[in-house]
Amino acid sequence: MSAPSFHLRDIQLYERPVTLRLPFRFGVVTLRAAPQAFLRLRIEMPDGRSAEGQAAELMVPKWFDKNPALSNEQNFAQLRLSLRHAAEAYADNAQRSAFGHSAAHHRALVDLGSRHGLNPLVASYGPALLDRAVIDALCRLTQQPFAQALRGNLFGIEAATLTPDLAGFDIAAYLAEVSPARRIAARHTVGMLDPLTESGLPAAERLNDGLPETLQGAIARYGLRWFKLKVGGDIAADLARLKAIAAVLDAAPEPYRASLDGNEQYDDADGIAALWRAMRAEPDLRRLCASIQYIEQPIKRAAALDKPVASLAGEIPLIVDESDADYDVFPRARALGYGGISSKTCKGVYRAILNAARALHWGEGCFITGEDLTCQAGLALQQDLALVAALGLYHVERNGHHYVDGFGTAPASEQAAFATAHPDLYDASSGKPRLRIAQGDIALGSLLDAPNFASNAAPDWASLAAMNFTASPVLEGNNA
Repeated sequence: MSAPSFHLRDIQLYERPVTLRLPFRFGVVTLRAAPQAFLRLRIEMPDGRSAEGQAAELMVPKWFDKNPALSNEQNFAQLRLSLRHAAEAYADNAQRSAFGHSAAHHRALVDLGSRHGLNPLVASYGPALLDRAVIDALCRLTQQPFAQALRGNLFGIEAATLTPDLAGFDIAAYLAEVSPARRIAARHTVGMLDPLTESGLPAAERLNDGLPETLQGAIARYGLRWFKLKVGGDIAADLARLKAIAAVLDAAPEPYRASLDGNEQYDDADGIAALWRAMRAEPDLRRLCASIQYIEQPIKRAAALDKPVASLAGEIPLIVDESDADYDVFPRARALGYGGISSKTCKGVYRAILNAARALHWGEGCFITGEDLTCQAGLALQQDLALVAALGLYHVERNGHHYVDGFGTAPASEQAAFATAHPDLYDASSGKPRLRIAQGDIALGSLLDAPNFASNAAPDWASLAAMNFTASPVLEGNNA
C-alpha cells in the first residue's frame, strides 16, 4: 500500500521556560535553564479528513552551536529561527507523504540556515520537530501506534532519496521487522559537576526534594546498571574524576556497562587516545575500562571527520554525535574508522531510522546508539523512547529526569493527564509525576500501544507562550 499524501495546515510554535534542579555540566558548558519548544500542526487529507499532531524539544545552548562568541540567548534564538524556517517551508500547500514533506525541504533548509549563520545541526532542529508532529498526526488519523505505522511504512520512507548509498536496500523489508521491546535500560548520565557519594554532599547543599542528588543515590533509587560518563579534556582531572566514579560503580557486585562522552573536548584522535591509554594503565580503573562499550564524539566537530581514527577505534569503538549534522555523515565517519552514530530526536527521526538501516546493511562493527539531550517528561521523552525502541536498542541515555524535577513548571492538570495516560512510565506516588525507573529499566508499554506517536496526553496549550522571534539569533556568517 502506498503512503498517504496530505497537506500541512495551522503550524503553531510555543515555548515554556525550564529550570534545572541540578546544574548540568557537559564540555565547557554548565546548563541551569533553557526554554522548551512546543509545536502543533494539522494534516489534511484530499478527502477532507484531518488530524492534529504535536512535538516538543528542549532548546539546549552550546550544543548545536558551540561558538563561544554566541550567548545562550543567541543560541536559543538560532533554534527559534530554525523552527520558523521549517514552519514556513512546510506550509507550502503541497501534497506529499510524511517523509516526502521532510525530504522536499531538507537541502533548501540547510542552505537557508547557512545564509543566516546556522550550521546544519541547528538547521536540522526545526525540521526534526515538524517531522515528529507530522508523524504524530498521521498516526492519530489512522489510529496506529508509531511502531505499527513504521512496519507498514505509512510515512513513505525512501532509502535512496536522502541516503543514496542505500540505493537498492530494501527499506520496506527492514521496516517490516520493527519489533520494539517493551522495556529499555536507562543509561544514567554522570555530569562533570554531579556529586558522587552521599557522604560527599554537604547537608547545606542538599535539595531534599525527594529525588536522588548523587550518583550513589541514583543507583540506590533506580537500580541502574548502565552509565554515561562525561570527561573534560584534561587527562589528570579526568583520571581523578573517573577513579572517583569507579569507586562508586565498583562497589556493586553486579556487572555494569558504560559509555564515555568526550563532548568534543579533544583536537584530534591522539588526545582521546592518550586518555584511554592512561585509563587502561590505572589499576583502579580496570573494571571501569572493561565495562566501557564505546567513546562518544571525543574530537571537536570541526576536525572529527578530517583524519582516520582507525588506530584508536581498534582498541575501543568510537561514535559521532555532534558531528552528525547531515545525512552524509555516517558513511564519511565509517570510512575514517568510526563504528557508530547516535540517535537523537532533535536531529531527526528519519535520519536515525536511515542510519540504523545503514548499520544493519553494513554489518559487523556498525551500530547506532540512543543518546539524550535532556529530553523533558511528556512529548519529548515519550517520542524519543518510542523511536529508540523501534530501532531495536536495549539501552538509552536518559538525563532529563535527573536534572529537572518531573514536568517542571507544567500546570498540575497537564502533569496529571500524562501520569494518568501513562501510569507505567510515570510514578505519581509522591504527588508529583516523575519518570519511573525500576531495576534500571523504563517500561514502554503504554507509549508503544498509544495510537499516535507515543502520547495519549497533550500539553496544556493555553499555558504556553507564543514563540518569541524578536531576539537577534546569530553572528552573520557564523558556521561553528
